Amino acid sequence: MTDLRAQLADCKEQRDKQLSQVGDLTVMSQGANDNMKLTLSQLAEKDKYIHLLQAAKTKADSINLALSANLKTQLKDGIEDQDVEIKVDKTVVMINLSDKMLYQSGSAVLTARAKEVLGKIATIIEERPDLEVQVEGYTDNVPISTECVKDNWDLSAVRATSVVKIITKNSSTDPKRLTAAGRAEYFPLDDAKTKEARAKNRRTEIILSPKLDELLKVLEAN
Repeated sequence: MTDLRAQLADCKEQRDKQLSQVGDLTVMSQGANDNMKLTLSQLAEKDKYIHLLQAAKTKADSINLALSANLKTQLKDGIEDQDVEIKVDKTVVMINLSDKMLYQSGSAVLTARAKEVLGKIATIIEERPDLEVQVEGYTDNVPISTECVKDNWDLSAVRATSVVKIITKNSSTDPKRLTAAGRAEYFPLDDAKTKEARAKNRRTEIILSPKLDELLKVLEAN
């Protein structure tokens, strides 16, 4: 009888443990189910947001393509292909201007032809207040040191600033929209050690990009 009672008590104990485990599994199953619903809901929101970003990018791309076509039309008269290159790169429009067209050799003094071209660009920039404008100056890797400029950093920055000043002089563009930056020789288009490669690397780039708050407005509108 004592042994039977001990066995019965043991069986009850095992039963209670099993019931407890079943209860825990039920709670865990319910928790997993809730987590799954939450995850699916979050994924749906992220998918919606991705679609909004894609729509905003598509709109920005369309605007940039139209802007690029407008620039090419405005600048095509009397402008040789090797001197001015206009392209859409990701979400920005880039205007690549050759060194020989813009400046007198080894200086930041703009040529008459450069002022004509930059005047046309300034007009388009003025008409597009939704764009930010960054002007970047680049040099080749040949060191320079004169009475006016100390090195390639100095030359590239002064050249970018010269372009910015012409844009503001030839239009009523808000100077707050403009940034001048010097890149020196550290972002070459061609790494070859040739005269042609160095000429290609000496350039000024005008980068037109949509303002961040304008892109956010597109998302909010959607």
